[in-house]
Amino acid sequence: MLSRVANSLYWMVRYIERADNLARLIEVNERVLLDFGSDEGSREETFWRPIIASTGDEELYAELNPGGDGPGSVVHFLTSDRKNPNSIVSCIALGRENARMVRDQLSEALWEEINSLYLFVNSDAAQRMLSSDRADYFSAIRRSTFCFHGIAAGTTLRREAWAFMELGRYLERADKTTRFLDVAYFLPPEYAASSDHWMSILKSCGALDAYRTLNRGPVDRDGVVKFLLFEKSFPRSVAFSIDRVDECLHNISGRPRGGYGDAAERCSGKLLSELSFSDLTAIAGDGLHPYLDELQSGINDVGSEVFETYVLLPDKAEVKPSYPTSTVSAVAAWQMEQQQQ
Repeated sequence: MLSRVANSLYWMVRYIERADNLARLIEVNERVLLDFGSDEGSREETFWRPIIASTGDEELYAELNPGGDGPGSVVHFLTSDRKNPNSIVSCIALGRENARMVRDQLSEALWEEINSLYLFVNSDAAQRMLSSDRADYFSAIRRSTFCFHGIAAGTTLRREAWAFMELGRYLERADKTTRFLDVAYFLPPEYAASSDHWMSILKSCGALDAYRTLNRGPVDRDGVVKFLLFEKSFPRSVAFSIDRVDECLHNISGRPRGGYGDAAERCSGKLLSELSFSDLTAIAGDGLHPYLDELQSGINDVGSEVFETYVLLPDKAEVKPSYPTSTVSAVAAWQMEQQQQ
């Protein structure tokens, strides 16, 4: 498979998964606000700013909204602001563009689904829905992304293309689950410790029913953190996601699991090992936020090594004496990396 094709398939699914996760987080946050009786400014500082902080987009938000126009501007920034590359609309547009570049690799039904989602979020009807009934808007996003993943699973050959798609899906999912958990760090202590907050995190991950199946007691911080980080049987936990990432990388290389043959497999194996032998005591020392920061750094390292191993291909790049700087292929790969990341 050509490296550019693999890269486009990988990012197509990452962007769709990112849009889905963001829609989940905003939708649940708005439901929580229904029970929060305070002024608009307090709502922004208490509930909306932490979401932006957890996604790492504070500087861009401050640049685009110097006046801090309240929660309405935050929702716009996260959903339909095309100047924000991580907004829902931008993610779906970038996902569709990557799909268009590898149109011949996709089934007709899969292309139609991602194209329909793109047309929906850019329609006047979607903007009216976003203004009048946000719950329906986010529900429509989630249903379409579910449909996208279902069609992909039902129509894609289990070859390299599928492995790169699954790799992007689960790497993105692991990253967003850690960011959901990290929202508590940016909230006021009295709310961050409440069961309402941790229940909303479970709902954001679609994990409330699964959590209650394994945990009969009340919803609390330790139970939710343990479940979403280390529960290997739940498909949105970090442990499950990194296990799938490691499996996909070995499927791509053809090597047996348990070892590594390149830097991407080494990073995923290291991360998986750390998660497999960690528990809440590993978090108790430095605290949840530093632990999640380190985890996110490890996830980013896997993504970087995937690019270096399968897109840039530095070991296979042809070096010519007549080109004192980077080769043309390396420059093109670097430009693609800037676009995607």
